[in-house]
Amino acid sequence: MPSAKPRLSRPVRRSVSLPGEVAKQVNTLAKRRRLSENRLLVELIEQGIEAGKQKENAFFELAERFRAANDPKEVKQLGEQMGRFVFGE
Repeated sequence: MPSAKPRLSRPVRRSVSLPGEVAKQVNTLAKRRRLSENRLLVELIEQGIEAGKQKENAFFELAERFRAANDPKEVKQLGEQMGRFVFGE
């Protein structure tokens, strides 16, 4: 029985407007990496999604450590880290 190949999702066309400075940076990066601007944008979006997932996972791990902590100093330190996560530095 032949193994099933993973089915690639069909591309979906989207139209986006980029601020002028961002468009210049995309153009420069695409030329430097010898990619089409479209391919570069796809890579940047994928990287951004992955970074968001990693940040979310890191937050939930920190929250779990905060809930499990018993030492007041550790609770304070973890609470401050969570505050920076939520509100920035």
